[in-house]
Amino acid sequence: MSGNSAKDITVVHLMRHGEVHNPDGVLYGRRAGYSLSDLGRRMADRVAEHLEKRDITYVVASPLERAQETATPIAKSHSVDLATDGRLIEAANVFEGKTFGVGDGALRKPENWKHLTNPFKPSWGEPYIEQVVRMMGALDAARDAARGHEAVCVSHQLPIWIVRSFVERRRLWHDPRKRQCTLASLTTFTYQGDEIVSVGYTEPARDLVPAHLLAGAKPVKGKSKAFGA
Repeated sequence: MSGNSAKDITVVHLMRHGEVHNPDGVLYGRRAGYSLSDLGRRMADRVAEHLEKRDITYVVASPLERAQETATPIAKSHSVDLATDGRLIEAANVFEGKTFGVGDGALRKPENWKHLTNPFKPSWGEPYIEQVVRMMGALDAARDAARGHEAVCVSHQLPIWIVRSFVERRRLWHDPRKRQCTLASLTTFTYQGDEIVSVGYTEPARDLVPAHLLAGAKPVKGKSKAFGA
């Protein structure tokens, strides 16, 4: 690769936050007050170590506590200020504040069924296409801030999966159990100039992730795969 071509390559890592302290098992969504658990902090430190030798010049996070706390050790290890971008926030969801376990959660109550009429939009939360628009805007802003280098954007499972699906030309509606976006994972977009030329995926903290939270794991009664995600 020529010198000029190398300067035209920018890498943006879209990271999902670490595990959250959520003893009541509620779908916390955009609610304030949900911080990383001790395990979640270990996940954040693990990813910071994994990225320590990368050419990261820009670190930005969703305004929610769990994302800010996940991004902090990465920013610190690269001696950069942590920026905040509201476009990286979790998707809105009408079930916020409710429990969502298998067989014992909000879906058992008939008054909630009206929110489940359209899985393609979806009817229970922020439209997928609106998530695409804001997340692409956040990615492009990070690309511009780190031109010729690398950036890390810490966000949440659903918007990360939706923007990846859009870039990879998959349908946006999907089975949540099959999202490839584990806690503290990195979905990496490589740009040449302004164009995304490849998408990668890694799980630097996979060995720390509880088995029932891994992609493809079977649901466990009383445990959710993504309380706020």
